Amino acid sequence: MRKADLVNAISEKTGIAKVDVLVTLEELFKEIKTTMTGGENVYIRGFGSFVIKRRAKKVGRNIKKGKSIEIPEHFIPSFKPAKVFVEQVKSNVNSLPSDDGEE
Repeated sequence: MRKADLVNAISEKTGIAKVDVLVTLEELFKEIKTTMTGGENVYIRGFGSFVIKRRAKKVGRNIKKGKSIEIPEHFIPSFKPAKVFVEQVKSNVNSLPSDDGEE
């Protein structure tokens, strides 16, 4: 599902205009990004947590030049789904037919 599909689905279910749904989603995404770039995590009960993970300093290799390079400590965004969400997906996806051709 793409963002446009999500906007259409929410609009149909709520009766809210697609433009308003799109603006709301964009503001949600912008607020999550702003909060996380400010160093805070975002917790949405029943859905999951957008958390900042620290990656320690390490030594890597430049394969083309054959030299070691130091990769500094850095932070990356990550999403951790809530237990309720994980259980919902597990119970519903297991009942779907597999895509690998086996039945």
